[in-house]
Amino acid sequence: MKSRIKKRVSIGAAFCLLCVLPSCAGRSKLKVEEGEDFVYCLNGDGTGLLKVSCEISGETPVQEAEIVLKMMASPSDDIQYMPSIPEDVEVNSLKVDHDIAYIDFNEGYFELSDIQEKLVRAAVVQSLVRLDGINGVWMTVDEKTLTNASGNVLGVMNRDDFVESTGSSPSSYEQTALTLFFANESGDKLVRQQMEVRYNSNISKEKLIVEKLMAGPKKSGAFPTLNPSAALLSVTVKDGTCYVNFDSEFLTSVYDVRPEIVIYSLVDSLLEGTSAGNVQIMVNGEKNAAYQETVDLSQPLARDLTWEEEAE
Repeated sequence: MKSRIKKRVSIGAAFCLLCVLPSCAGRSKLKVEEGEDFVYCLNGDGTGLLKVSCEISGETPVQEAEIVLKMMASPSDDIQYMPSIPEDVEVNSLKVDHDIAYIDFNEGYFELSDIQEKLVRAAVVQSLVRLDGINGVWMTVDEKTLTNASGNVLGVMNRDDFVESTGSSPSSYEQTALTLFFANESGDKLVRQQMEVRYNSNISKEKLIVEKLMAGPKKSGAFPTLNPSAALLSVTVKDGTCYVNFDSEFLTSVYDVRPEIVIYSLVDSLLEGTSAGNVQIMVNGEKNAAYQETVDLSQPLARDLTWEEEAE
């Protein structure tokens, strides 16, 4: 059952919120001790995030998520920080299902500037994934799915999608060289290409690699492998395994390429460019898929360079 949170909380709700804050009294809330609960708020000039200590106590993940969102929207009496959820942005609904928090905001979210939106999204996601029972966040606005500047669905987000930009702007850019594997002209072997990319440092290296693969090669002699219409729902790394979650469009082949080439272009590119040891490909969060009824995706896959075309 969906819970409904309004930004302008009732007197009773406000009283409950005050009840969870007394442990922060008597000292600066910006002095977060190790192991202490906190949420992310905006710094005083609204250009970055700060940790603000608090007490979060709920019996279920959704109850704790409700408390966190209320705290993030509550006015501050400290000029060093301000609420990370603006006054005109309200939460229409919240639910937690299979460790994913689904939040629907009102249309006020669309009125945020680009920098505001990035900060709000980073604060909400990074505050919620700290809670037990929540490992990802899916955000919508009036039930419309959020997309990035390229029109791609943002999908499930977690801390790997953001740099912890405490006290500074999250819009810094970095330059890096990627080694990506695409298909050869025959579609039966992999060819590697070096690609220099400039990217927003809020994006994880793993997500960057998948997005560049989906965009296709930039030089001649290589051909795309991944369905560009597929929605990348999430990319996370845990215990040495990179989990890549697509929607069902991923299973539709749009290029004349062997199934193994599609899968190992993804696997080998990720393992070449990150510290992960293997890759678990999922479809809509499920591991029981088989790509083109040929490649079993139920278990994590290791690097396999036998598919790489030998240099002439």
